[in-house]
Amino acid sequence: MTDLDRFDFKILRCLQEDARLSHVALSEKVALSPSQCSRRLTRLEAAGLIRGYAVQLDPDRLGLGVVALVSISLERHGESSAATFHEAVLGLPEVTECSLVTGDADYLLRVVAPDLKAFSRFVLESLMTLPGVANLRSSIVLEEIKSRAPLPLDLVASKGK
Repeated sequence: MTDLDRFDFKILRCLQEDARLSHVALSEKVALSPSQCSRRLTRLEAAGLIRGYAVQLDPDRLGLGVVALVSISLERHGESSAATFHEAVLGLPEVTECSLVTGDADYLLRVVAPDLKAFSRFVLESLMTLPGVANLRSSIVLEEIKSRAPLPLDLVASKGK
């Protein structure tokens, strides 16, 4: 991990709350000059601590009213079958997240669809036909209680205080 001080953590906290802050506004919030803040921000980006900047869209308001968590188990385990599965999943825009996990399944996917009929079609025509899929289980999200929350920087910030 890159050595971070309290100003670096302040910058990261502020950006997690609002990534649209101008350099001037960010520098005011963290009590640094705009040039110092800009240099630190460039260093944090170069170190890979900041992956990018994104807008969070509301899927429901955009007509993507179904969100599902789908667990998938592969028939065989190995580098070749995993690579083939990874490549196939990357080509599915309905899959907004995909993680290799421990437990009963091999992968956990977050999938969005306009409605249940479209989700069902996607499962049957796309997910079930992916190479190497042995088992698939899905759970429809009824309500997102906590979604894309900021990382708990206090767990790692003790060194920078």
